[in-house]
Amino acid sequence: MPVRASRQDGTHPRPQLVREGWTDLCGTWQLAYDDAREGLDGHWAALVDLADRGVFDRDVTVPFPPESEASGIGDNGPHPVLWYRRALRLADVDGADAVHEHGHRVVLRFAAVDYRAQVWLDGTLLGSHEGGQTPFSFDVTDLLTAGDADEHVLVVRAEDDPRDVTQPRGKQDWLDEPHVIWYSRTSGIWQPVWCEVVPAVAVEHLAWTPDVAASAVHLGLTLREVPARPVTVAVRLELEGTLLAEHRVRVHEQRTRTTVAVPALLNGQARQDVTWSPETPRLVDATVQVLDDGDGDGGERVVDEVASYLGLRTAGVGGRAFLLNGLPYYVRSVLEQGYWPDSHLTAPDAGALRREVELIKELGFNAVRVHQKVEDPRFLYWADRLGLLVWGETANAFAFSPEAVRRLTAEWLEVVHRDVSHPCIVTWVPMNESWGVHDVATDPAQQAYTVALAALTRAVDPSRPVVSNDGWEHTDSDLWTVHDYADTGAVLAQRYGSPEVRATLEDFWPAGRRVLLPGAVDRGQPVMLTEFGGVRYTPRPPEEVPVERTWGYSSAEDAEDFAARLEDLLSAVHASPVLAGFCYTQLTDTMQEANGLLDERREPKLPIERLRRIITGRRED
Repeated sequence: MPVRASRQDGTHPRPQLVREGWTDLCGTWQLAYDDAREGLDGHWAALVDLADRGVFDRDVTVPFPPESEASGIGDNGPHPVLWYRRALRLADVDGADAVHEHGHRVVLRFAAVDYRAQVWLDGTLLGSHEGGQTPFSFDVTDLLTAGDADEHVLVVRAEDDPRDVTQPRGKQDWLDEPHVIWYSRTSGIWQPVWCEVVPAVAVEHLAWTPDVAASAVHLGLTLREVPARPVTVAVRLELEGTLLAEHRVRVHEQRTRTTVAVPALLNGQARQDVTWSPETPRLVDATVQVLDDGDGDGGERVVDEVASYLGLRTAGVGGRAFLLNGLPYYVRSVLEQGYWPDSHLTAPDAGALRREVELIKELGFNAVRVHQKVEDPRFLYWADRLGLLVWGETANAFAFSPEAVRRLTAEWLEVVHRDVSHPCIVTWVPMNESWGVHDVATDPAQQAYTVALAALTRAVDPSRPVVSNDGWEHTDSDLWTVHDYADTGAVLAQRYGSPEVRATLEDFWPAGRRVLLPGAVDRGQPVMLTEFGGVRYTPRPPEEVPVERTWGYSSAEDAEDFAARLEDLLSAVHASPVLAGFCYTQLTDTMQEANGLLDERREPKLPIERLRRIITGRRED
């Protein structure tokens, strides 16, 4: 279905690189389970008669995973291999006329398919992709325009082996039924499928890096291909309709880095009028054009034009504090699983992603730690626009091996590449609680892995702090982050009520693991309590799990007991002279975990105003 591009309403699947139109390919697809893994040998990709259902004996609503009720199937499997099929017509693609008239290209895009995908069009293999949380694309122009047939058949094979614990999977369970802290799986296509018509020489990726001290913005520009002759790229930056900067650069290669001067940043006393923060989430609108001057006669033709945006802000650490725009900033964060009962890791719709950000802010938080999941770019868009700091995390594997290292490293680099321009993301977290590196305290190889991940992240993005292993057993982190589920404020006050706590970080901590491993260098990193709380309270029985199977790290008997426990814990955290911030566990109930501030349907367990007073404490202002 052709859709007019809109970044303002948060519906575009790639909100930081928007063209005028795009075509939504979500909706009803045909689905086949391939538990015996016979589809490749059986040439299922060549089954292009949509009227002959054959093995494609189910209908599924994309992008919802087949395990979810929203997909129309609700079969939690396990089914290690899924096949999808649907029609694709050039006539239905927005901007199709430009393919024949101007030689434009049709690009098919997948926002995320878990975990390994192969894609065919009319039985011709387009290619494959590994990594369940990152986007990929294929140029399908030649196949769509070849021959006389106006209906083409798109086939996707998705392999998501639930038993493979070297595969990055986060909170998705490797057992048939969810247990302890792990949830039902999200397999196959789980984020939007779409296509767009683009010029042959077109912008493929933009990487914005603000350099406030230098009064500039650095831009990494990637074109779809090397231009046959040099082109000019023109950049225009505006803030609330006021011109901030114009910049032109001659481009000879596929990838170019250039610097755009922003004079409004020169006056350090007035920078706060243009910088981004949760309190003032000012976004700079960017227009990027690719221009061709033809034979050099002075006339220029616009080859491609995209709309983007960025935020002028810095994120760092110093003086034992987290720094935003160079100043100490106390972080009030909440752990977010990004899971919905009817649609699992896929949001029910684009509006639900906006509402999630709004709820987090209404509760009094200024940050969110999206846990063991790379969130939909539209969620990040609303965090950018509404003002919410985000800890950029990824799903971890459960085992350590060379293959596990290869898989997570490759996917993590794609994650950083995808999200590097979002001002809301202020910290990168590639590893959590030694998942996949369970012996990191004693195994030099696992220690080298976490150190390398942190260093590699800084190499591709030196503009943000990096946490090597959130929770404990840090090797090389820019913040010392601790997970501590003490059930009383008195215990938290004892542990974090004195500056001497830093001297104990190398001791064994409540989880039985050291916070800092021997050799970790103290460069003055701030300390944050990035998981705590987890109080169980079930005023409304959950829909997916019997009440007796729900759990938390401690339990409240009624609403007043719940409020008292929250106040006890958060008051101790607020009073700590050591902590630079916190992350409360967690935002919503999720399956058997009934320790949310909201239930699974996003209904608050106490009035929002009361929760906000408890969460903000004396730091409300």
